[in-house]
Amino acid sequence: MTATDTPGPIRVMLVDDHEVVRRGIVTAIESSPALRVIGEASSVAEARRRLPAIRPDVLVVDLQLPDGTGIDVMDAARDLNPEQTMLVLTSFDDDAALRESRAAGAAGLMLKSARSQEIVESICAVHEGRTVWPADRGDEGPELSASDQRIVELIGDGHSNREIAENLGIAEKTVKNRVTVILQALGMQRRTQVAAMVAARRRAGWK
Repeated sequence: MTATDTPGPIRVMLVDDHEVVRRGIVTAIESSPALRVIGEASSVAEARRRLPAIRPDVLVVDLQLPDGTGIDVMDAARDLNPEQTMLVLTSFDDDAALRESRAAGAAGLMLKSARSQEIVESICAVHEGRTVWPADRGDEGPELSASDQRIVELIGDGHSNREIAENLGIAEKTVKNRVTVILQALGMQRRTQVAAMVAARRRAGWK
């Protein structure tokens, strides 16, 4: 290719473990001539195996994966390419997801419920060096998803990560990752602080 040739489409890699969702997103991406999906993965392990050969322009990754999280994928991508452009696509519309994604170096976050054109525009935007974060929620304090709130309550009951995982029917590693996010959201360093907060709320009559 010479310097005067027209540049090719933006090369996108998609990481999502839900086949139906992934197919829908691929269809949305490839509806634009400006984008091309060059690789897919359904797990952290598969993404790590494929990233070195694929080297996408934009990595689009789900936060929740069966063997870890999208953060693990983004960390691996940044190890290969510190300048890797990344966009989070998730079902979790909460401050914890935003904070976690920003900390991992993502350039934006989109909900899976977004329209096809919004997904296309977001990928193009981050490739151009812009960011695409949802509007600020103001100073309402940290917001946790319902599942994270349940984890907080179980921590308050003195349960270990393994016990919480068994209680909720999820992987212990997932619980560990969510606890990290919860601590960041609450501005705390240790789970004992979370337990103390829950105890104080209960003494005060909070539900």
